[in-house]
Amino acid sequence: MRIAVLKERAAGETRVALTPETAKKFAALGAEVAVEEGAGSEASIPDSAYEEAGAAVVPAEAAVKDADIVMGVQAPDPALLTGTKPGAWVAATFDPFGNRERVEAYANAGLEALSMEFMPRITRAQSMDVLSSQSNLAGYKAVIAAADTYGRAFPMMMTAAGTVQAAKVFIMGVGVAGLQAIATAKRLGAQVSATDVRSATKEQIQSLGAKPIFVESVEGIEGEGSGGYATEMSEDYRRAQAELVSGHIAKQDIVITTALIPGKAAPRLISDPQIASMKPGSVIYDLAVAQGGNVEGSRPDETVERHGVKIIGFSNTAGRLAADASALFARNLYNFLSAFWDKEMGKPVLDEEIGNAVRLTHNGKVVNERLMPQQ
Repeated sequence: MRIAVLKERAAGETRVALTPETAKKFAALGAEVAVEEGAGSEASIPDSAYEEAGAAVVPAEAAVKDADIVMGVQAPDPALLTGTKPGAWVAATFDPFGNRERVEAYANAGLEALSMEFMPRITRAQSMDVLSSQSNLAGYKAVIAAADTYGRAFPMMMTAAGTVQAAKVFIMGVGVAGLQAIATAKRLGAQVSATDVRSATKEQIQSLGAKPIFVESVEGIEGEGSGGYATEMSEDYRRAQAELVSGHIAKQDIVITTALIPGKAAPRLISDPQIASMKPGSVIYDLAVAQGGNVEGSRPDETVERHGVKIIGFSNTAGRLAADASALFARNLYNFLSAFWDKEMGKPVLDEEIGNAVRLTHNGKVVNERLMPQQ
């Protein structure tokens, strides 16, 4: 069993899918591990650390030659995988809804694409969930980046020269990233509030010491999605939420938006008039900018200013914590493959529940139900 890892080639990608820690663990399972030269350099992992862990550090072509499994953060171009064994697995993130052409290319190449984004949100798969591990770091980093951009202090400070008021931070969307953003902003001493379309998050917000901002008067909310995600809201709820948020957002110093709906463009949460209502010097961090953005006018990998408000939008926020993000991502991949490792066969054998959920392509075809045309 040969496992290969290539250096990430996507623009701005700093993470790597294997660390010396997980290389050693795969070797303990009996796998041969090969890493492309320089694969971990952006995550502060030298080639020598991989070699000490028992991995072979070689050029890209040599790494993938006869590989049974290729691991990546972002799925590599199939052209880079020439030389792998027929039907080789590729475990990585694929953006299956947004990049269907890449999925088709994997099918045509006879590769078995395993999309880590499609990992089911069930108890036994929590340790394999790359979206959660990376979102957790992204929520933290968004607050730190916003605090750095914001021109004032976060905590209340009582000094001989007078009192500095605590920053007001509003989190929109209380998934994994939102909850970490709340916790981080509270640790920094901010006055924190949060909202979400899922009513179940109200207690979570309160448990972290933040103030929940919810529409209470509208029935028929469609926010309770499956798998921990939100779904689209009813029109009545959307209008009521817009009114509530507009009044609240005008009083905030920092707003962080985290809302995503799988398979669809990110919902618009903040309009230009709402931005204009905020105080000059305020900051908005749009964590959904890569999927179209929650904030009107946000642009990927730029900080723009509208009405005196700075809007930050980085496509790969977790990648700005490359070492930690790589460590968690690599553990997710190890936990995934090792959970199904068959000692007698010397390789992982996926079950139906998780295997069918993450498998995009098999035997030259796209096979995942979520990518099939809806009847």
